[in-house]
Amino acid sequence: MNQPPPFLDNPVFIVIIAVVTVTTFIVTMTLFSLAARRILGMQVGFLRSVIAGFIGLMVSNGLLQLPWRVEATSFTPAWIGVFTISLGFGLLVAMIFLVALEAAAASGLRIAPIQWLRALRRALGRGRRYSKITMIAFRHGLGPYLRGRRTAPSDGGRQGQVRLAQSLREALEEGGVTFVKLGQVLSTRRDMLPIEFVEELSRLQDQVPPAPWEQIEAVLTSELNARPSEVFAEISSTPLAAASVAQVHQARLKTGQDVVIKVQRPDIRKIVDRDLDIVIRLARTLEVRTSWGRSFGAIALAEGFAAALREELDFDIEARNIGAVSTATRDRGGDTGVVLPTVYEEMSTSRVLVLSRLEGTPLGALESVVEERELDRLELGRALLGAILKQVMLDGVFHADPHPGNVFLLADNRLGLLDFGSVGRLDGMIRTSLQHLLLSLERGDPAGMRDSLLEIVTRPEDIDEQRLERALGQFMARHLGAGSTPDLAMFSDLFRLIAFYELSIPPEVAAVFRALATLEGTLAQLSPGFNIVSEARAFATSQLTSQLTGTSLRETATAELMSLLPMLRRLPRRIDRISSALEQGRFSVNVRLFSDERDRRYASGLLHQLVLTFLAAAAGFMAVYLLGSDEGPPFVADVSLYQLFGYNILLIGCVLALRVLYLTFRAPRRE
Repeated sequence: MNQPPPFLDNPVFIVIIAVVTVTTFIVTMTLFSLAARRILGMQVGFLRSVIAGFIGLMVSNGLLQLPWRVEATSFTPAWIGVFTISLGFGLLVAMIFLVALEAAAASGLRIAPIQWLRALRRALGRGRRYSKITMIAFRHGLGPYLRGRRTAPSDGGRQGQVRLAQSLREALEEGGVTFVKLGQVLSTRRDMLPIEFVEELSRLQDQVPPAPWEQIEAVLTSELNARPSEVFAEISSTPLAAASVAQVHQARLKTGQDVVIKVQRPDIRKIVDRDLDIVIRLARTLEVRTSWGRSFGAIALAEGFAAALREELDFDIEARNIGAVSTATRDRGGDTGVVLPTVYEEMSTSRVLVLSRLEGTPLGALESVVEERELDRLELGRALLGAILKQVMLDGVFHADPHPGNVFLLADNRLGLLDFGSVGRLDGMIRTSLQHLLLSLERGDPAGMRDSLLEIVTRPEDIDEQRLERALGQFMARHLGAGSTPDLAMFSDLFRLIAFYELSIPPEVAAVFRALATLEGTLAQLSPGFNIVSEARAFATSQLTSQLTGTSLRETATAELMSLLPMLRRLPRRIDRISSALEQGRFSVNVRLFSDERDRRYASGLLHQLVLTFLAAAAGFMAVYLLGSDEGPPFVADVSLYQLFGYNILLIGCVLALRVLYLTFRAPRRE
């Protein structure tokens, strides 16, 4: 028997051999990975690089072990040829692996084991909550509607609609804070839901049992870096109001001012984030499976709701919103009829908001107070509507959720506006277009309304403007003609018309309509019979009249002239240049193709892919021809030299094809 060499009994040599073997393995695997990445020209994470190199090395080693009838220790040309083919196929497999991962990533599948584990843990928690929500829906008879098997109540008629709306309200209430908030938002969408659903969802109350004082005190201590008793002279442990997101406590500063403290409930963000994920997933299911989900735009509605609710959870945003509305109101002279609270910024954080206290009567208990003080409800309604419309039309920043719970009648007979967690913002162009839209409605001008509407919405390229103008004319004749009383039904018809012509309303403009729909319910409670459409038209007319004074016209003309002045200064010189060039016959127009760097990159990338595709195809044809040839000197066993060349050319063709596939699947980079 052959005896092993004596040095193998020495542990030191064994360790050295093991280290050399492992080092060689790692270096070879790294070279495979680097070669694959370099040829493809792609950035790859560490874990994928290691896996690709390992796979390529194993494939190459496996091919070397095949019975090629070549001595493994000899460095003959035949052995070198086999070794080259083995390395090439190993590299090819590593590249195939990386391109497959890139294709999976392009289709939305993320290959990251650590992220998978985290996602799995989140999915388990979400799955439990999802199951609970599903059971709530089925328990209230909403299961068939979620599956898209029903589009209307089975027994039909108004009574069926009322029962379905009641079941939806009860299910949302049982679902918790996020679903209650969703129902409240849906209750303002008269353009989407039947009146039975709007009335039922309007009953959703955001009132829940208050959190124990010990939990609220812990939040205050954590946010203020001191115990509440050290920051405030007095603080009540009994809340003035408790909602699902936060609760409000009365307090007094050491300087003597009475304030209210809005404190976020513990762990509410975690609960809301989990539920919002479920809401968006449900919206996707509804939009795919149901026709009514597609018509409502369920995904866009859910994503807008999620963004608004996440903003509501950040009290820093609410503090900035109050400051923005107050500043805009003060800059234009202020509104004596509506009061906003003052923020104590030095004591406020993202979870705690300290505000001046507005003492007054909520709208729900207004009846006796109005009679006692002999107040004019109509004037109160006009003051509130005027304040909101001025915020929308003039300031560009407005309270987007003026529901009855956010409006109080103060001791001095003015109205107080609370809760600025949801605020809308408009740029100057949209504000001007909205003003023109209201004025066109007032004048009954369909052409002006068409132009204003097209300035607000996102329009398709092939819209028939004449047909749209005629449709708007019919809309005005129906709702604004003689004997017609404009109401909120006209907005429903306007939304249907917008949807028919595939006009897309920007989110900021949708926030305006949502705020006005919410305000309509508040005004109906403040002043029954209040006609928001007529009053808004009167507001637009008065604003136009105020802009037609001598001072306003002079200021407008001065501003326009100042913007045109630089162009007017350059105009004579440019006209002289053009006329001189025409006179001397030197006038020409230069057009630079691909002047934009992005166009050049796109064109060069496309040409690159075409060249690689051509070369890959040519290499493939050559490889097939050589592999099918029986001519040429023998090389290894039954393989001729020509066939060996064919194998290598095939490898080159496959590498080029993989490069093209990678460029195709690669996610576009952001500019």
